[in-house]
Amino acid sequence: MSTVHEKTIEMKRSVYHLVINGEQVEGATGETFKTYNPATGEVIAEVAKASKADADRAVQAAREAFDHGKWKMWPVGRRSQVLNKIAGIMRSRFNELVELEILDTGKSLAAAQGQITQAIEDFEFYAGAIVGHRGAVNNVPGQFHNYTEKEPVGVCAQIIPWNYPLMMAAWKVAPAIAVGCSVVVKPATLTPLTAIILGEICLEAGVPAGVVNVIPGSGREIGNHLVEHPNVDKVAFTGSTPVGKDIMGRASESLKRVTLELGGKSPNLVFEDADITAAVDGSLFGIFYNSGQSCEARSRLYVHEDIYETFMEQFVAKTKQLVLGNPFDKGTHVGAIIDQQQLDVIDGYVQSAKADGATILTGGQVEKVAGFEEGFWYAPTIIADVTHEMKVVQEEIFGPVVVVMKFKDEKEAVRLANDTEFGLGSAIWTKDGARATRIANQIKAGIVMINCPFSAFPGTPFGGYKQSGFGRELCIETLDLYTETKSILSYYGSRPLNPFGL
Repeated sequence: MSTVHEKTIEMKRSVYHLVINGEQVEGATGETFKTYNPATGEVIAEVAKASKADADRAVQAAREAFDHGKWKMWPVGRRSQVLNKIAGIMRSRFNELVELEILDTGKSLAAAQGQITQAIEDFEFYAGAIVGHRGAVNNVPGQFHNYTEKEPVGVCAQIIPWNYPLMMAAWKVAPAIAVGCSVVVKPATLTPLTAIILGEICLEAGVPAGVVNVIPGSGREIGNHLVEHPNVDKVAFTGSTPVGKDIMGRASESLKRVTLELGGKSPNLVFEDADITAAVDGSLFGIFYNSGQSCEARSRLYVHEDIYETFMEQFVAKTKQLVLGNPFDKGTHVGAIIDQQQLDVIDGYVQSAKADGATILTGGQVEKVAGFEEGFWYAPTIIADVTHEMKVVQEEIFGPVVVVMKFKDEKEAVRLANDTEFGLGSAIWTKDGARATRIANQIKAGIVMINCPFSAFPGTPFGGYKQSGFGRELCIETLDLYTETKSILSYYGSRPLNPFGL
């Protein structure tokens, strides 16, 4: 893996096909679209383009598999074995999946390796979690008996973002099929390749035809069609808040179950007693990991006024040391931006901050990386002298850009942290355990990281408050999002019931 120009076994394919009803098929129209390497701008693959007719085929296959197939009837232990087999095949193809993810996204080697590892662990986690997922016996009046059963919700449309293609697909596919649902996966058109491979791996592992279908295509056309489709029972979406609102509105027409993991503008609070070196290193990772293209990126940095100068001196210096370059090199810290459109969005926010009077401490410009001049790169950027009303503070940028402000005490820190329409992630740096707990209890966000830059592992709930969405993924509770709870009440008294006394 010495250069991004190397091709894996998978890259010998001329076209990546749709996966529908257990088969790799062309789209109904025969159309394809190109997917590009963001680091070089080069075309890396042709992908079959799904149409509404293909979406209908996929939904019908999923419906047939759910209504008349055997997957949901299999013993839990047998489904668990298949999920473990999926993980095993993914692990055996680890390097291939990593390379393909890098080529399709431009992310760094370390980022891709971590994300593919978690995708594998997701299937292993749900293979175990499903074994303990069950109903309950409830307390009811004498001579009555009540118990509940967990039944799969049905056909699930799962719409995957471009920033974590395989990992986000695993977050959604694994719990859905674990409980017995069938899925139609709509990967992002910018990064569809590893989701297609996942669909093929599921079939190889023994998932019956029709249970997992993958249809890359236009989000506006295919995504909306799936959300509105009468034979789809649930929609799971990860992406921007505006699109999430639109999906929620469309799904409401048929009262579909919906899970939304949306945008973020996460605060990162550094108190005066923090380990400054650890806080600097954690803050670097929190915003510049995955080139800042993360929904829970800690893009608002608040530093106590007593340590502001010391902290910022180290933070700026280390930011300048971050390496942009060949995503396959182990020494690369920050990979490419996904495409020109996102590059323009990022730079637009930075220029708006300049126009509003903010100060760029480092970065603030589009980069040209030697050997990768046709790729899409943006310098890690720190912006100071901002006010809370600025766009760059309030709106999600989705790039390697962080804004920095001072605070004087806990009360102000909490107020600033919560002064946003979002509520996904947050971080606290302090050696005072009582303070950490106190602040964590006041922050309105689904995830609070204390003296730690990592936001999620399999088993830890991931999801947001406010306009960052609802529902939790990556945890045992996720299984409930893909099931209905059926209450069964019986009477076992010796006398027949006669409520009206007739």
